[in-house]
Amino acid sequence: MSPSLLRLEQAANLRGCVLGYGHFTTIHPGHIRYLRHARSLGPTLAVALVGDGPADQPSPYPFRQEERAEALGLLGIADAIVLLEADELSRAIEQLQPAVLVLGTELQGAPQLEAPLALLRAQGGSVQFHAGEVSYASADLLNSSERDLRHQRRQQFAAACRRQGLSRSQLLASMEAWPQTRLIVLGDTIVDQYAACEAIGMSAEAPVVVVRELARRNFIGAAAVVAAHIRALGARCDLVSVVGTDGTADLVHHELKAQDIGDGLSRDPSRPTTFKKRYVVENQKLFRVSRLEQHNLDAAIEDEVIARLEALAPHAQGIVVSDFVYGVVTPRVLAVVQDLAQRHGLQLFGDLQCSSQVGSITRFQHFSLLCPNERELRLALQDKDSGLESLSQKLLHESHCERLVVKLAADGFIAYDRDVSGQMLSQPFPALSVNPLDVAGAGDSVLAVMATGLASRQAMMPTAALACCMAGLAVETMGNTPISATALRNSLEEVLPA
Repeated sequence: MSPSLLRLEQAANLRGCVLGYGHFTTIHPGHIRYLRHARSLGPTLAVALVGDGPADQPSPYPFRQEERAEALGLLGIADAIVLLEADELSRAIEQLQPAVLVLGTELQGAPQLEAPLALLRAQGGSVQFHAGEVSYASADLLNSSERDLRHQRRQQFAAACRRQGLSRSQLLASMEAWPQTRLIVLGDTIVDQYAACEAIGMSAEAPVVVVRELARRNFIGAAAVVAAHIRALGARCDLVSVVGTDGTADLVHHELKAQDIGDGLSRDPSRPTTFKKRYVVENQKLFRVSRLEQHNLDAAIEDEVIARLEALAPHAQGIVVSDFVYGVVTPRVLAVVQDLAQRHGLQLFGDLQCSSQVGSITRFQHFSLLCPNERELRLALQDKDSGLESLSQKLLHESHCERLVVKLAADGFIAYDRDVSGQMLSQPFPALSVNPLDVAGAGDSVLAVMATGLASRQAMMPTAALACCMAGLAVETMGNTPISATALRNSLEEVLPA
């Protein structure tokens, strides 16, 4: 049910409510967590929405109050949205006399809050500062049907596109430059094997599940699948990576050849090709077994990797670094990448994954784009409490990167860009798949689209909208299957009205 839209003088029946407050220029998952927490504190939740200010002056916000109110209303969390004339927190507290005022943690200690909070306490109310509970999973299907959730997320995607002035025809046209683009992908190569199994039962010897393996299939992953996605989208691509001297490495070589990806593989006899096997029963993963080495490259192999990068760099528009912290992207290799980018005017796109390894995205300095997930962002900055917005701003500052995509698992991702004056702009995009089959590799697909689009000189937000569609496709199949440009166009035409 849509919330009521009220002016402050119309909101007398909201006295004693739980009150949220803010300008809500963009609605991202951090705001949603914050609002859901506020919702849990009492029977009635109202949100005081900061106004645009005097009518004869330009608004300080990129979107008018009515547009911000519409975005808040689509969430369906608040009972009422109170439209303030300007930044009138004290007046809202005086009129509504809230039992609890809930504010974002970024406002804690702000001098301008001293008077409003003194008034709140004098009226018998209390204040909570909350950034929203951090969660890396979704419980949405417990509260809504899959059909309703899919409709809601498509509405959110369409609303995001409208806010950025993006039409379906514009997004489709932006893909036309991709075949003229060439990228280098550098990083760890993984072979993912999926073993389809039949559950037999529990063992009589020990409390373990017994399965019978029925079939298996191999997929190239990590940096290799990023390259495969880029090539399938129409751009040219070369992979620079390190594999072992085993049969698994031969599989990677043949797959790259079959997909027309430039083979810049170095063979290192001191390490096996990284191999991960997942056992699956009826689309449910039981467990994974990994075979890998994580030591840094020795000098001779490092020299080979650097020589390949130097040979390829003059012919590319960008370098994509997909680092799983298994030792391929050494400090020396990374320094060479940054030097090549300066010499040849290349854009740099980085993703560092550390689900079970130790690494930090902050080692990528002065990149065109970074793509961490929320957990990696918090680990890199050693901050588990701050809101997403302040964390993202901090990473942008510390890494000196131009743009940022923060991946939020079942909540989609937030895209950050800079306008012509250097001011940061952000736009959240939802996860279009509501019941994904296999989330492994979704981040790789986002990185591939972002790198392809930006390297072809497309703008950030149109590219992010296409990456949103790409991620929705990637999680609908088991294993890392490259997504073609045709499949991406078809998905866009399905989820975004003309």
